[in-house]
Amino acid sequence: MTPPLVLDIDGTMTRPDDSIDPRFFDVLPAWDAPVVVATGKAFPYPVALCHFLYVEQNVIAENGGIVLARGEVTRNGDGEAARRVAEAYVEAGHDLGWGPADLTNRWRETEVAVARDQPLGPLEELASEHGLEVVDTGFAYHVKSPGVAKGRGLRSVARLLDRDPEEFVAIGDSENDVSTFGVAGESYAVANADEKAKRAADVVLEESYSAGTLSVLDDLR
Repeated sequence: MTPPLVLDIDGTMTRPDDSIDPRFFDVLPAWDAPVVVATGKAFPYPVALCHFLYVEQNVIAENGGIVLARGEVTRNGDGEAARRVAEAYVEAGHDLGWGPADLTNRWRETEVAVARDQPLGPLEELASEHGLEVVDTGFAYHVKSPGVAKGRGLRSVARLLDRDPEEFVAIGDSENDVSTFGVAGESYAVANADEKAKRAADVVLEESYSAGTLSVLDDLR
């Protein structure tokens, strides 16, 4: 039986140049089980990716802060609190790091992302003062509500899809995939994954980025 999938995007479905590997546009629409896209990116990004992949819009976005399955949207994070942290951070003389347009946060609903070249210590202090936490995804520092994680999002999506979370095969590459690995029944870290993801995964692949992910999908088929 073909298992349902939960796939991270950046570093997992992408090639080293950050582009989506075009082979997924053939593989995933033909997958005979639910495919869930799980990411730290803002909600519209994975929704659009599902649309253009021509797969059902099963999404875990913003590190589990917002999920979508079977047309139902659930928000788990406190976006207002995260924005207050961002405002205090800027007032303290720091910068979110994305330029005037800030397309990274423009459509983000449940958290705030700060560029990794910005000071982490003051951000963590402000987040703690507001009852929030900071997670480093390798792409950005994400200010989010405690307990919100991709793994919690997978439980929500699995329930909406009438599936057991342990049926899912998870593939990822970073710290924010660790909770997903703990919920899914089988987990793989691509070779470019960070150390936390590698320690949490059932299997660490020899191949990196999309090549590693596609090798797992070939074996599962």
